[in-house]
Amino acid sequence: MENGCAMVVKFLDLHKQYLGIKEEVDKAISEVIEKSAFIGGDAVESFEEEFSEFIGGGVKTLGVGNGSDALEIAIEALNLPKDSEVLVPANTFAASAEAVVRNGLKIVFVDCGADYTLDIEDLKSKITPKTSAIMAVHLYGQSARMKEILELAKKHSLRVIEDCAQAHGARYNGQCVGSLGDIAAFSFYPGKNLGAYGDGGAIVSRDEALIKKCKYIAHHGGLRKYEHEIVGRNSRLDGIQAAILRVKLKHLDSWNRRRREIAKLYMDGLSGIVELPEVRKECECVWHLFVIRIQKRNELSQKLNQMGIETGLHYPICLPNTQAFSNQPYVVESKTPKAKAWESEILSLPMGEHLSEMEVESVIKAINEAIG
Repeated sequence: MENGCAMVVKFLDLHKQYLGIKEEVDKAISEVIEKSAFIGGDAVESFEEEFSEFIGGGVKTLGVGNGSDALEIAIEALNLPKDSEVLVPANTFAASAEAVVRNGLKIVFVDCGADYTLDIEDLKSKITPKTSAIMAVHLYGQSARMKEILELAKKHSLRVIEDCAQAHGARYNGQCVGSLGDIAAFSFYPGKNLGAYGDGGAIVSRDEALIKKCKYIAHHGGLRKYEHEIVGRNSRLDGIQAAILRVKLKHLDSWNRRRREIAKLYMDGLSGIVELPEVRKECECVWHLFVIRIQKRNELSQKLNQMGIETGLHYPICLPNTQAFSNQPYVVESKTPKAKAWESEILSLPMGEHLSEMEVESVIKAINEAIG
């Protein structure tokens, strides 16, 4: 027994995940090393093909260095008018907003709804003639309200960028996220549902011309060495990470199913105790994070920690309240009352296929006891 708790419940356990696929992963890494295919090569090409098949909808995939690069390059490829405005969720990771600013564009922050994705009414109210795109972030593993977003985009001639960094395998009306908008970005940061053992990312689109343009940008402006057709940069998914991702992709559906089972246990066990996330019928959530709300968040988090239960904060400061995006010339609008109010209430509980039912029940019991 530790800290008065019968067990330590980890927020995430990547080592346990590795042990379950150790033989496959070690073999895949060894094959890349034996071929010395560290940049490009069969592993990268095969992963890009397999990930495209996984997403479906006729998409093509380009592996890049990380999720932030994926967003930045994807936006650059869209060639949006300079100084135009992109609608970005207030409650998301900084990379979503950074990619906009680093492309010479301006941000209009949009509030979040009860499912933590874009609030459609607030989104509608912030579209102006200067708006050029919507950043649809599928936060915590649940798809944004894509039907309404795509209808608004069509009505106002806007581009739609999907930020899928937390939603590998999530579906909206049966269709995988990443295949719904104009272009999509994925992160393979180790803690993601589909994570590498280092940095990695991917750009996905049904538009082959867009993917080709992204490839030019990511490969120093050309597809052949020393032939630089545009000013590009260097962002590539390496062979070892691609090999690891190929192995893990085979397990992703079963891992996501387990996350849904855990989420149901939380939903049943914590109903009426804390504010639970809204789950929409048209979405198949993959529960990258399970986020609750409670007014005395810090007090509950401290109690759970003392009982050996790890928790997280995603995100303790909504973007309009951070120094980088508060009262800055590249932020046009930041009135987002729900995101600002909820930043002090949200708490992420342990989530992942590593959890046993006993561990989940111990979290539920601990929260009930802590709240009294």
